[in-house]
Amino acid sequence: MINAFFIRHIKIIGVSFLLIFSFNTHAKRPEYHIVIKNHLFYPAEIIIPANKKVKLIIFNHDNKAEEFDSFSLNREKVIFPDRSATIFIGPLSEGEYDFFGEFHPHSARGKVVVIEQVNLEKIAIGEQSVN
Repeated sequence: MINAFFIRHIKIIGVSFLLIFSFNTHAKRPEYHIVIKNHLFYPAEIIIPANKKVKLIIFNHDNKAEEFDSFSLNREKVIFPDRSATIFIGPLSEGEYDFFGEFHPHSARGKVVVIEQVNLEKIAIGEQSVN
């Protein structure tokens, strides 16, 4: 009886550690925000690191639904008015990946630019020295 009690608690502790570490790893994922307003994406271009999975959070501030759509990213997601959606992309190789709003394809356009981490750090340093 004591062995069964002990084994049960060890299993619970083990599962708890797994959950804590899996949430911790997930929380460290790079996060990027895009806003839909007046049928446009802001910013229209985001720069992300190559070979990393990233989290896009898209907020729709319009009064109509919009569908985030990208053939090159192989993603599509309807985002209702005053709601947000989370989309995971990557890991991606260097390049440009277009996206658009399915319901307003002529105005709602943007792209994800993927560059190596070293180049991304150089851009960040350059932006800091300008300010």
